[in-house]
Amino acid sequence: MLSTSEQAIKIDRSIISCDMDRMAIGKKGDEQGDMFVSYKLMRTAGHPFYRALETVLRDHGFDKYVEDRCAKFYAPVMGRPGLAPGNYFRSLFVGYFEGIDSERGIAWRLADSLSLRDFLGLPTGKAPPDHSTISRTRRLIDEETHRDVFGFVLGLLSKEDLLKGKTIGVDGTTLEANAALRSIVRRDDFRSYNEFLTDLAKASGIPTPTREDLARVDRKRKKKGSNKDWVNPHDPDAQITKMKDGRTHMGHKQEHAVDMDSGAVVAVTLHGGTTGDTSTIKKTLDAADENLVKARASGDKSKTRKNAEEVVGDKGYHSRTTMVDLALAGRRSYISEPARGRLRWQPGALGEVEQQSVYENRRRKNGARGQRLMRKRGELLERSFAHTLETGAMRRTHLRGHPNILKRMLVHVAGFNLGLLMRNRFGVGTPRGLQGRLAAAIAACVVLLDLIYEILAGTGHPEHAEREIDINPAWRSPELAAA
Repeated sequence: MLSTSEQAIKIDRSIISCDMDRMAIGKKGDEQGDMFVSYKLMRTAGHPFYRALETVLRDHGFDKYVEDRCAKFYAPVMGRPGLAPGNYFRSLFVGYFEGIDSERGIAWRLADSLSLRDFLGLPTGKAPPDHSTISRTRRLIDEETHRDVFGFVLGLLSKEDLLKGKTIGVDGTTLEANAALRSIVRRDDFRSYNEFLTDLAKASGIPTPTREDLARVDRKRKKKGSNKDWVNPHDPDAQITKMKDGRTHMGHKQEHAVDMDSGAVVAVTLHGGTTGDTSTIKKTLDAADENLVKARASGDKSKTRKNAEEVVGDKGYHSRTTMVDLALAGRRSYISEPARGRLRWQPGALGEVEQQSVYENRRRKNGARGQRLMRKRGELLERSFAHTLETGAMRRTHLRGHPNILKRMLVHVAGFNLGLLMRNRFGVGTPRGLQGRLAAAIAACVVLLDLIYEILAGTGHPEHAEREIDINPAWRSPELAAA
């Protein structure tokens, strides 16, 4: 039987042990802010991909290169220094690698990520660039400088033997413009679409037309969306066109010239949404030749041709005039031919030249090399569009006007080419490509253990041959084996 004092001591100990199992509830906003913050808390180890990319750019003098070419756009001394040209182009590279379509989204991502701040080399007390700063810098730097940066990246590929330039594939796709169909106006008198339909209804005898009347009048008209009659006042370069998914929208046409040996994009051009392929191929090939010259100047001349010798394209690029132009330019064509039935040729020298060019293209395209190039065309050309427009999130443009869109696209596609360089050097082409690397490393260790076991078993060491290696069966899953 315990005394009263012993019972009190026992009760007090139980209360103490019960209180030690609990803690006070924390409430948001109760903590007092620190007057000083440690420098280490504001820095990060950095993303491995961006640290490797920064090493590549720094070793090849990227910042010195762009600063020399952008110096003419800045005043010698005028208040606070603006956004460094190297950081401006790095910000647009982030747009490709992170899959961000708008400059506002790029600015938000830079402000949100410490690893991207480290990629830009920003000190602790300096804020990342705002979206208005990025936009103003884009308007400040001309299109030719953006082309020079694109050529600089091609020079890096040339040094790594990733740019041959002998065989070039050409293909185009549509971009959704930052303009609405409801805003189009007539080119002649700037009437809106509804005003135009209202005037038509009144002319047909309907004094006060309703929405149903306007729809009925519009349904009977032909060629109601002609670009010769209508224009969007907010983006005059956009044209009414049909998108890849079948929708009718204001759009642009983007064309890529791709090296068929490595998959690198050699040239990027921008045209009206309804411009035909046969009308744009010459401009794209000329841009490819110009970029190859720039790549040879900063890269390895022994590994890159100075102009394209072979051209690969789909049937949209096939025409008699195109075949003759390519032959006169000294280019061998491998272009698919649409089913047009029996061809009839004009008498005379011009008809003979057209016939010879078309038949030679048909012979090359149906050959063994032509068939291989056709298979590679479907792989490499569509891959560049998928990476830059789908995962790169640039299928819909947030800018207006061909000069602004082309500036963004040139640097965006240059990021795609940098991804090829990073994949060739480090095995990873995007920051997201590092996901699953741990599983791949475990799978490699398992394969190495199996190989060591087979070697020891084959050398006549029974003590090793009879020994079982305990390996987790989950490590042998098909996903890890594929990784």
